[in-house]
Amino acid sequence: MSIWGRVASAAAGLAEGAHMSGPVRGLLEAFAGHIVHHDSDSNAQHQVAFTIGVIALGAKMAKADGVVTRDEVIAFKEVFKVPEGEMENVSRVFNLAKQDVVGYETYANQLASLLKGNRKLLEDVLEGLFHIAMADGVFHPNEEQFLAEVSQRFGFTRTQFNYIKARHVTFIPASFGYKSARMLGETR
Repeated sequence: MSIWGRVASAAAGLAEGAHMSGPVRGLLEAFAGHIVHHDSDSNAQHQVAFTIGVIALGAKMAKADGVVTRDEVIAFKEVFKVPEGEMENVSRVFNLAKQDVVGYETYANQLASLLKGNRKLLEDVLEGLFHIAMADGVFHPNEEQFLAEVSQRFGFTRTQFNYIKARHVTFIPASFGYKSARMLGETR
């Protein structure tokens, strides 16, 4: 069974796990429809927890500026390649998580714990979140705060965060008529 299929089948089992609490458990229970399924394969549980954490963080990143745009949803799909046959499962998790940004810290902590020692993958997740934030061409202060907090929870220093941010965001001088941040390479 694919990881995306396991998201659906193992979500209830994870929701019952002692290591899940708060928003993570709530999302998993809502996603699973309260169907109890025990998956004893801890590697599969970690994969599902990682997958749900990434989906939830992506959705909450899209909501950080107050509005989830079509461009942000497209950006999510570009970053986190989802097989067409699994889009329904992923969409359910994304739609539950995008309602507000509450609980994003828990997802960030969960991913940091799951990926402890895999700094490159944590950086890849953060890069993906930047891609979503910049999808509408505007880097909102709430998006920066969200990303800075996730970065800190992932164990990155402020300097490392600024380095990653610089790869995605550039400020165009007001003399050009733009007051917001734009994606690097974008022309207007």
